[in-house]
Amino acid sequence: MLKRLQIQNYAIIDFIKIDFSSSLNIITGETGAGKSILIGALSLILGERADTSVLLHKEKKCYVEGNFKTAHPFVKNFLEQNELDQEDEIMIRREISTSGKSRAFINDTPVNLAQLKQLSSLLVDLHQQFDTLELGDGDFQREVIDALAGNGKDLSQYQAEYKNYRKVLHELDYLRQEQSAANKEFDYNKFLFDELDEANFKENEIENIEKEIKLLSNAENIKLALSEINFQMQESDVPLVQQLKSLTNKLQALSSFHPSIETLSERLSAVHIELRDIASEIELINNSVTYDPQKLEKLNDRMTEGYRLLKKHNVRSTSDLLELKNNLTSKLEKITNLSETIDSKEKLAKEYQKAATNFAEKISGKRRNEILPFEKKVNALLAQVGMPNGRLKVEIKKDKTLNQFGSDTIEFLFNANMPASTVNSLAEFQPLKKVASGGELSRLMLSIKSLVAKKIQLPTLIFDEIDTGISGEAARQVGMIMKDLAEHHQVISITHQPQIASKADTHFFVYKETKNGQVITSIKELNADERITTIAMMLSGEKPTAAAFENAREMIER
Repeated sequence: MLKRLQIQNYAIIDFIKIDFSSSLNIITGETGAGKSILIGALSLILGERADTSVLLHKEKKCYVEGNFKTAHPFVKNFLEQNELDQEDEIMIRREISTSGKSRAFINDTPVNLAQLKQLSSLLVDLHQQFDTLELGDGDFQREVIDALAGNGKDLSQYQAEYKNYRKVLHELDYLRQEQSAANKEFDYNKFLFDELDEANFKENEIENIEKEIKLLSNAENIKLALSEINFQMQESDVPLVQQLKSLTNKLQALSSFHPSIETLSERLSAVHIELRDIASEIELINNSVTYDPQKLEKLNDRMTEGYRLLKKHNVRSTSDLLELKNNLTSKLEKITNLSETIDSKEKLAKEYQKAATNFAEKISGKRRNEILPFEKKVNALLAQVGMPNGRLKVEIKKDKTLNQFGSDTIEFLFNANMPASTVNSLAEFQPLKKVASGGELSRLMLSIKSLVAKKIQLPTLIFDEIDTGISGEAARQVGMIMKDLAEHHQVISITHQPQIASKADTHFFVYKETKNGQVITSIKELNADERITTIAMMLSGEKPTAAAFENAREMIER
């Protein structure tokens, strides 16, 4: 609820402070006294734009401040999400400097207009004459039917399933795009893989082949050189190994004559043994090296294939080719896995779609069941508020696809001149915003909100001159509806009708006065006697009669 509204230096308001009650607050005053200026000032803290033209004193800033008290969870969530202080009361303040710069604050923290509008929409429901936007809005119309049908819990469950469904559809779309892109390269990658797989090179194979080809190509020269070395070491007339053996024996014979000779003898013996081993290994290598033209041809062919693949893929080693093959394997497996993942996601999407569809059908059924009672109640209220020939009809259509709120499109249709005896065919109705006047829309909005208020917690309801075009009994009925609505909701209404003003729990009077040679708007809360006088004046003019006073007392007491 809006507890307090303070306005300074706005239009013809110098400074006023209004403390509202939690039930029905009525604001009256003569035409031109400044009642609508209050709504204009209030609009500033609801996020409307403004400039220096609203300043009464151009050298002084303007501010509008509203103090609200609410326990609505949506408000709490908004404060948490925007990292704003959470207090028992919410203070919204709007300032306009002398330069025209505007600033907004929530609980003394600067915010932008978008944040201000978002929060204020949770706190205040402002309905002005000719304001057709909300009532003609499809979302509002659906919310009305859902509130009356008690679809809150089912909608929450539906939206959870629908959210999962949409998420999986989004994932499927991404996977299919990825698969489409991968499929374009699949054949080429498969060709490259098959080529490498068929070549079947092993780790370091090309490098080893290079060495083996070099060996085979020089086999004859190698054997000739090794044979010569082996001959000199073991098979010549005076073999080198045999000479070293003879020298070792001679040196050993002298070891007893000098202490150092024994050490030299042992060293020479070791050299003899090492030389003998070298000769033996040279012989083995010589025997193993054979010139094989057929093998050399095969190795050259294998090397040619290896070089071709290295050049084709612009790499330098067998390891690079094997790494490329592994990468291609991964790409090909990914396409296979993508198909499996897509199949799995498609099954999951069908499950979520089925669950969401079941909830949507349940919600749709409850909506359809509510439409006829809703139409009857609204049309009865329309007659009560002076529109006996006004008829509201709700059209509900089944959509082909699911949406965030189910599978229905809901539209309110209206006919302002249809007698009760007339058959109500859809052809005689048109969308609300096309056919209803401002006054009709205002009373229709009041009728609808009075029904919805019994089902959900609405924010502060503000009606600006909702009584346009009515008087007498119709005005009294509007006042009674407002009174009933205010039992559980804060209602603030600007009115010219004494029948409505008489239902007030708190009555404010707006008037003009001259202060320091300047005409300004002021407001005061009326006491019981002042209320009677004001309503009597609304009934019969500036000088009310005794009958008007008596009538005013009766209206207040009823």
